[in-house]
Amino acid sequence: MSAHPQQAPLPADLHPDGTLKGEAYETRQTGERKEDWIPNPANSLKLSEPKRKLLEDVLALYCGQPSVERVRRYAPDAVYDDPLSYANDRYQIAGQWFALPKMARCENKGYEVVRDEPETWSFPPLPASVTLNSLVTLTLDPETAQSDWPTIKYHKDQASEKDYTHTGLGQKIKEWQAKGTAAILPDERLKEFEADRTDEMRGGKREYAQD
Repeated sequence: MSAHPQQAPLPADLHPDGTLKGEAYETRQTGERKEDWIPNPANSLKLSEPKRKLLEDVLALYCGQPSVERVRRYAPDAVYDDPLSYANDRYQIAGQWFALPKMARCENKGYEVVRDEPETWSFPPLPASVTLNSLVTLTLDPETAQSDWPTIKYHKDQASEKDYTHTGLGQKIKEWQAKGTAAILPDERLKEFEADRTDEMRGGKREYAQD
């Protein structure tokens, strides 16, 4: 059974457009058991060719094959939000992807796209060497979503049916990890994204009560 989580609508006062920062594009994913997050590639929704190519680039990043062009799939003010990090600009996101091959090795054997809406789509990837399944939600920049080069405004990777609260010590550690990794990583490719760098957390991050 594939994952079909409940997607909470964006707050009425945000109505994302291309001028808002990445934090405004967060999608909440709740309501499904983790046991249902087993992808069935045969049931995957068919994507347009530009979105398919974007998905291939994202999967290549997960498999430890980062490049400058693949990191440019993110808007400069994008957010990357996973169990271990919260990166709120493309410089920090680049640090996460360029560091991954130095820390882990992954081979992806399949995925299922379970939602394809104008700017938001979700897929649970199926890794080969571990049994952990996660739900990945990509929210695209409305200004590029229908173009030949769609870019990501918010990338959320959940390892649990409980979405993130963005509060407490755990969130601070996620922010520190993302900022610190980019700061100390000896990778010349990071220079390509210096202009996207922010020294402080931007406003607009949404916080939620613990379930």
